[in-house]
Amino acid sequence: MYKHLLLPTDGSPVSRAAVRKGVALARALGARVTAFYAAPPATPLEYRGLLPVGYVDPAQHAAAIRKAAARHLGAIERAARAAGVPCTSAHQTSDYPAEAIVAAAKRHRCDLIFMGSHGHRGFRASLLGTQTQKVLAASPIPVLVTR
Repeated sequence: MYKHLLLPTDGSPVSRAAVRKGVALARALGARVTAFYAAPPATPLEYRGLLPVGYVDPAQHAAAIRKAAARHLGAIERAARAAGVPCTSAHQTSDYPAEAIVAAAKRHRCDLIFMGSHGHRGFRASLLGTQTQKVLAASPIPVLVTR
């Protein structure tokens, strides 16, 4: 069975729920987890949604990414520790989070990627496209999706 799960997070409520379920699964299987966070690279432009709203020093932006990574990964580490599940953490900056997730699973030799999905269907899903869908399409490693 699975011995090493990758738990990617973006800090969203859906992602946090998936983390809780992933840690519970790891505990039931006697597996370990690797927490993973992919953030967009630091740029001088600051965005809210898709709109540029100002300029930020790239060093400040990089510090904000590190802070967000520590917050999101720390939540997984605490959940794993509380469940008695061994956990390591990693984060990476990437314009392509789905590719970063698949690469991280390979690099850390995970045998399952466990992640959440917002559950959009039909036209909305095809219009928005989700990182989960992209991971499912690209990963040679099994992906278990929860909602």
